[in-house]
Formats: sequence, structure tokens, C-alpha cells
Amino acid sequence: MKLLRLGNHQKEKPATIDQDGNYRDLSSIIDDLNPDTLNFSTIEKIKNTDVQNLPKLDSNLRIGPCVSKPSKFIGIGLNFKDHAEEQNLPIPKEPIIFSKFTSCITGPNDPIIIPKGSNHTDWEVELGFVIGKKAINVSIDEALDYVLGFFLVNDVSERNFQKNRGLTWDKGKGFDSFGPIGPYVVTKDELPDFQKLNMSLDVDGKRMQTGNTEQMIFDIKTLVSYMSGCMSLHPGDICCTGTPPGVGENMSPPQFLKGGEEVVLSIDKLGTQKHKVHPYK
Repeated sequence: MKLLRLGNHQKEKPATIDQDGNYRDLSSIIDDLNPDTLNFSTIEKIKNTDVQNLPKLDSNLRIGPCVSKPSKFIGIGLNFKDHAEEQNLPIPKEPIIFSKFTSCITGPNDPIIIPKGSNHTDWEVELGFVIGKKAINVSIDEALDYVLGFFLVNDVSERNFQKNRGLTWDKGKGFDSFGPIGPYVVTKDELPDFQKLNMSLDVDGKRMQTGNTEQMIFDIKTLVSYMSGCMSLHPGDICCTGTPPGVGENMSPPQFLKGGEEVVLSIDKLGTQKHKVHPYK
């Protein structure tokens, strides 16, 4: 099942995609895709509905972020072996956790806005997932029972703020527009090969990142278990899980977004994002 949100900013409707590729309005079943509805009972309710009888939505509507108002947006740093090698850094012994402020969340085709005074805005294609039930201190063996589905993320990052402006990464990760998610959530039952997905990102038609989720140092079940030992995870909480090589800061010379570029990213079975980069005004 694919779940998404369609419409203007803060006026999106929950929807699903039927077998013919049509958008079907879920408003008669749920109000939104948010912490109140992103759970396994909702999934069962939708599965038991004949979506072919639901109203169609205009295919030209804006696609909004696929999750609304999560209580947490967690990031995992340096989680791909080939990305760690690219930076000549040791393989982490434990997951590196940071926060992306939820105000950074945008839709999969919304613009990326360069922060005021930034010369180090970078890109990161990542696999995201959303939690479907409360998790506290769950085991690795049980961890996947708490994952509702997967989606595409661009973990946009301002490297100077991330690495040179204090001791935490958070301030370089949470600028407005730095968290495009979607276009849709694919429920876990329809994506059994989530640890073997090809990933890519292009800037102005040039391939920058190529990778595969099998390169993760800490896989999804390990991340869920680990994070649930650091904090309670709640329905609707989202996480992005690390990026493959090819980020701008590791190029020679480094290459960063200035404004005017087009960034296109994709992951197998999770769709595509396309962003125009706007300079700060």
C-alpha cells in the first residue's frame, strides 16, 4: 500500500494509490497521516476498504510530505560503509543519532531554500521509515514489528553549521526546507527487500550519489532497537538512516548548492523527488 498527502500546504488530504495509479481520497476513513492515524489498525482499516469506490483526486495536485506532524524526526549519521570510507573515517561502533527539527519537513517536490549566508548546503539521499506503534527498549528480533513503512528522504545539510558551529550536528540539519519526505509511504508488507534498494541523487543532471541500502552499517531493525533504548518511539515518528557516498563536501574540490540547481533523487520502489534550489531572499 502507498500512502500520501495531496493538496496545498497545510491543506493536504490523505490518499492512497490504487492498482491503476489513481489517487484515492482517504478523508472518509482518516483525517490525515499523522501520529493519531499512522498505526497498524489504520492500515487494516484501509486494507479492508474497496479503494476503487473512494473519490479520485486530481493527479496534478501538489504532493505534500507523506507524514504530518511527527513528534520526532531522527537522523542517523555515518551509517553507510562506503560513505565512511569516502571520508576516511572509522566505522562507528554505535549508531550516531541527531535530530532534524520537524519544522524542516516539506513535500517531495517543494523547493530547497539556501539558508541566509550559507555557502555549504549539501545533499543526502536516504531511506526513511515511520514507526507504527509505541516502542520502548525493544529487542532487535522484535524491532521490525514496530515499523509501519518506508519512504524517500533528502537529508539536506548545512555543513558549516553542522560541523564548525558547536558540538552538535542538529543546527546544520534543521533549517526550513531541509527535510523533504515522500512522495509516499510504502507499507512494510510491500517492501520486503528494504535492505537491498538502489539509491541515487543527481544535481543538474549529473549523477552525484549511487548506493544501496545493503551498505548500511546498522540495519533498520538494529536502529529501531537502539533508538528505543534511548527514547520512546511513538506512532508517526520518522527516521532517516544514512547516505551513500557522493555528497558535495567530499568532492575535490567540494561542491555545494548555491541556488538555481535542480536536485533529483530516487530509491527503488519509493519514487522520486525533484527540487529546485532557491537562494535565500
